[in-house]
Amino acid sequence: MHRWVLFSALAVAPAWAGQTEFTREVTAAPRVRVTTSGALELAPGAARQVRYSVKLAGAAVRVVRQGEWVTIAAPRAVWMRVEIPAQARAVAAWSSGGSIKAGGLHCAAELTTGAGDIEIGTIEGAVRAAAAVGRIRVELIRGDATLQTGGGDITAREIGGTVDATTAGGAVRIVRAGGIVLARSGGGPVEVGQAGGAVTVRSLAGAIDVGPSETVQCESAAGAIRLAGVRGSVRASTAVGSIVANLLAGKAAGESFLTTGNGDIIVYIPSNLGVNVLAANALADSVRRIVSEFPGVPVRVQGTQVVAEGAINGGGPLLRINGANGTIYIRQQH
Repeated sequence: MHRWVLFSALAVAPAWAGQTEFTREVTAAPRVRVTTSGALELAPGAARQVRYSVKLAGAAVRVVRQGEWVTIAAPRAVWMRVEIPAQARAVAAWSSGGSIKAGGLHCAAELTTGAGDIEIGTIEGAVRAAAAVGRIRVELIRGDATLQTGGGDITAREIGGTVDATTAGGAVRIVRAGGIVLARSGGGPVEVGQAGGAVTVRSLAGAIDVGPSETVQCESAAGAIRLAGVRGSVRASTAVGSIVANLLAGKAAGESFLTTGNGDIIVYIPSNLGVNVLAANALADSVRRIVSEFPGVPVRVQGTQVVAEGAINGGGPLLRINGANGTIYIRQQH
């Protein structure tokens, strides 16, 4: 059974005509839960106390303890700030109608807002952040990150672990990730500057830009794709848009595939990367629809297609290139 604690200063009246602002302290617990209706800020605090400051507009603050959790509920708060001790293992925060700011935390965090942005400074643990309609901005998350919004952009400067980022109607920009990246956008571009693991991107209406990374798999319904410095296998497809792929030197990890329904494809292959190329262009009005800078990959007309096939740098995993309504360029990387 829950044991609710009401501060006597607040219990004298259930509501106020105006706004009341005050600060209180609660003995710390390993896990902290905060629920409110307005703007919320989570900040680092003292070792043994959870300190909160709140501006109310008509209801008391409730504090309850159960097991490892201490819950602070301010259902009618206009603004609230909660200081989380460094010894805390987790914090879960929910606001029904305000933005959330969090930074300087040394624990895992789960942040959810029904109507506002989420802004994250530095958090040492794993993070799950969900905004119904707002933006999500991240400076640094040391652990894994799951970021989701129904209608705003997602921007992250650095995430130490894996990233799972989804927006229904905005852009996704991940500058640096230490692990695997999974990014989805229902209506905007996706950029991944650098990733320590495999990158998977899906965009319904936007360009895709991926920097140095391991294996890459990306799909766009209507947008260009640019891959700069992929070390492993590549699978990239777009219905409308060009593809530019710069492959890194070394050994290809497996079969790669590049295809567009309407646009050019340009692939740059370094001198010490061995691949077998099989390119086909459905637009066969000219043999110049495929341009190969490698003598071992000759171009010819075959039926209703222009094709190019051959080994580069001694051969290796298969690189398939399929284009239409554009030109395929197979270039030497200098």
